[in-house]
Amino acid sequence: MKLVELVFSPTGGTQRVADRLVAGWKVAAERFDLSDRAFDGGRVVLSPEDVCLVAVPSFGGRVPAVAVERLAGVAGNGATAVAVAVYGNRAYEDTLLELKQTLQQAGFRCRAAVAAVAEHSIMHIYAKGRPDEEDLAELDRFAAQICEAVAADRIGDEVQVPGNFPYKAYGVIPLKPHATLQCEGCGLCARRCPVGAIPEEDPKGLDEGKCISCMRCVSLCPRHARSLPQQVVEQMTDRMRQACDGRKPNTCFLAPVR
Repeated sequence: MKLVELVFSPTGGTQRVADRLVAGWKVAAERFDLSDRAFDGGRVVLSPEDVCLVAVPSFGGRVPAVAVERLAGVAGNGATAVAVAVYGNRAYEDTLLELKQTLQQAGFRCRAAVAAVAEHSIMHIYAKGRPDEEDLAELDRFAAQICEAVAADRIGDEVQVPGNFPYKAYGVIPLKPHATLQCEGCGLCARRCPVGAIPEEDPKGLDEGKCISCMRCVSLCPRHARSLPQQVVEQMTDRMRQACDGRKPNTCFLAPVR
């Protein structure tokens, strides 16, 4: 059995969740970055005996469209897939269902799924510091449950997860992070942007039509020279207070044995 990890994690929260779950297998994983513009699905070689954990953030209750496009280039070849949706303490809505169906279309057997909470990438007061120690302990339990079920073959081939089809409309957040006067044009954000929205020849620029508001450029800038308008973020935070209030749960789903 080979263990493979496919992750789209612009700001690191999804990666942390995925790495914790993968650690439960206690074998080295082959890792692929779905946020890398050079990602080549043909390099992911799988067989029916393999396990592939695929983790994405929930963008407005959906899988990021670019992640769906890149996963379509992976041949599952009957491998076991564990679908993971990471959300910022609001709701993941159709994300898990869309990810599961995307993986099935790519030839995976989607046999388990996890919904997990990480700090919101824009409104940081929501789920601040998560996954925390309580979350990590719960993720360890989820990983053990999935590993044991797969190893003993006490699991079906199609996990049932929440969500609706047709999926909710895919809405890109209208907030676009722009360079500030602190920008020195180092180009790090341009090189690491998942969709090439920042021109490498002009790192202070932005193609708003390409930008998916993933906040990678904001999170990795060494000079904190990309940002959103603070007043707009505060207004958005206030509007989302009721939906994001309280401690939202992590959940594990296993396919029933038929």
